[in-house]
Amino acid sequence: MSQGELFGIGSLEKLKDILQENAPRRIFFVTQKELLKVLNLEEQLRELLKGYTAFFFFDVKINPDMVSLMSGMQSLHEYGADLVIALGGGSVMDTAKAIALLSQQKGNAEEYVTQAKPIGHLALPVIAIPTTSGTGAEATHFAVVYIGKTKYSLAHESMLPSYAIIDPALTFSLPASITAATGMDALAQCIEAYWSVNSNEESKQYAEEAISLILENLLLVVKSPTPESRSAMSKAAHLSGKAINIAQTTACHAISYPFTSYYGIPHGHAVGLTLPSMIEYNAQVTKEDCQDQRGAEYVKNGMQKVITLLGAKDATEAKEKIEQLMDEIGLERKLSRLGIATDEDINLIIVNGFNPQRMKNNPRQVTREALKSLLEQIR
Repeated sequence: MSQGELFGIGSLEKLKDILQENAPRRIFFVTQKELLKVLNLEEQLRELLKGYTAFFFFDVKINPDMVSLMSGMQSLHEYGADLVIALGGGSVMDTAKAIALLSQQKGNAEEYVTQAKPIGHLALPVIAIPTTSGTGAEATHFAVVYIGKTKYSLAHESMLPSYAIIDPALTFSLPASITAATGMDALAQCIEAYWSVNSNEESKQYAEEAISLILENLLLVVKSPTPESRSAMSKAAHLSGKAINIAQTTACHAISYPFTSYYGIPHGHAVGLTLPSMIEYNAQVTKEDCQDQRGAEYVKNGMQKVITLLGAKDATEAKEKIEQLMDEIGLERKLSRLGIATDEDINLIIVNGFNPQRMKNNPRQVTREALKSLLEQIR
């Protein structure tokens, strides 16, 4: 499914043209009340939505869960909306995409999330408007959904938003901490999309371009942002979404979810924790533990390319470069300083960080022993 993409400062105004073209009867608008206040968007949205009926849904959780989704589905049904708009970060977009899909299915929504039932009906069209430069969720056909502390990935081709409006101006007031964490998420997505067993030339092309933009702009955008650096990061995040939409994420993302659900570490920061060590780990792939059908030699060449893209000569230097970047943008790298200090903590991450699908996407097999050793390195 192709997507209408609108990029550039001020492109939010193009929402008017899209609505005119699609003529929705009723709009289901997913966002966060405080976000509209911070971005001072109430008046502009009133103007853009003039002539249309819109219901605003604000019950968005940082980690989208079934309670919030059920509440959204009920509101959407009662309201009778035929178009969904999402304005916000990854959580808002995942919530909107999941509601747009699940509201169109019959019966128990949880069964579709856990894949006990196959998706039978297409999602409602979604217009996605990101306000962070990280997840690239406006360019993917999946959404994260939590049931309790367990993370599921809801995926369907029709969940790819029909339109993505990437207006970097919406990221101008992002605090440095969120800018850092979301920027790290985008970088990890690119690197993982490059080495994923599902990677192809297209995903690698998106990833290459984005890695270059992130390395040039992430530190700047955290320390002293300019419209140019914000625009570059918005573009990079969108490209990272396009890359993982093809290749999907791998081990770093799998391991990150318990960091977030049990210890409250923001997603992008959580993903970054194992990224440096995973570069070194994947670079040591052998014929015996290679999970990519294209073979260990292919993976080694790909890893060398990642190392070069990071401006390093070998895996150890690439690892150090990411560690240095994390230090410079203020992301803590030691687990013990993030409240993950005991053997029980480490075991909890191992038990809950083994998402089989994401681990299968990793080019080198990750055993529990390997994961334990990797976590000990950063403890």
